Amino acid sequence: MKRLAVLLALVMTVGLVGCGNSGTQSKTESKNDTKEEAITEEAFEGEYIVNADYVKEHLDDIILVDARGEDAANKETIKGAIPIAWQYLATCEDGKSGDANWGCILDTERLSERLGEKGLDPNKEIVLFAAAQNGWGDDGRIAWELIAAGYKDVKMVDGGFDALKEAGIETAKGGSEPKAVDVKIDSIDTTHVINTDELKANYDDYKVVDVRADEEYDGETLYGEAKGGHLPGAIHIRYTDLFQKSGMLKSNAEITKMFEDAGITKDDKVVTYCTAGIRSGYMQLILEMCGFKNTQNYDESYYRWCAVEDVEK
Repeated sequence: MKRLAVLLALVMTVGLVGCGNSGTQSKTESKNDTKEEAITEEAFEGEYIVNADYVKEHLDDIILVDARGEDAANKETIKGAIPIAWQYLATCEDGKSGDANWGCILDTERLSERLGEKGLDPNKEIVLFAAAQNGWGDDGRIAWELIAAGYKDVKMVDGGFDALKEAGIETAKGGSEPKAVDVKIDSIDTTHVINTDELKANYDDYKVVDVRADEEYDGETLYGEAKGGHLPGAIHIRYTDLFQKSGMLKSNAEITKMFEDAGITKDDKVVTYCTAGIRSGYMQLILEMCGFKNTQNYDESYYRWCAVEDVEK
């Protein structure tokens, strides 16, 4: 019980400091926006993305995960969804933010245990949803981790919870109690994972993308960071820039153009980061689906870098 109480406290606290609260994201407007965002009817397409209609049609065949966590699910969620906070599958109990390996993928033994407790059968299709542009990419972070752990059929819902609700899917107050299953993770595929030591050793080989809000990039410390600023030479493309104002993802072509206009090509090695590797995990998957294959999420992220390395403002 003591371990559970500590974990719950961490989930509540880190949910705020890991990437902040929804008010910070939604209030920020791009410094470079000079005109109203164009509305597109072209939907984003990719192997890790489904729409609300897909969920509605396959609701009985998938494992649906509310990546916003239990607090949000207790207010309202999709009936049958299992609430899981990203912190439950990360090393947030191991020290504090800024420590080496804090907020990273759990070791295979603990990860296997917790995935099993939550009923995430690797032989089933796992579909995650969160809060789209009003959240922190929690669904992307968990999806990124599941894929690294070897899960083969993982999806995220375009438009998140709001899209599911608007599609008329039944909601409920409180998530579903998962049925435990046996899960055995043998290893973590680090193809799309990078740590501080590796990034520092090969820094000039990468195009580094800061996906945080304007005020974070410019030097404000909103979530207990050791110091404000951004990684040297980091290109600023916000997580929220991936979305239309409706909350749906922009088209593949629009997102690709946004990155190419920022000087990033599909041949570049790209590292995404945010405060704790959440928003940047989502962006790594989006980039991968747009054809930027040499992409890695820096999950120690700014918390760790600013604690041990120089930053710019």
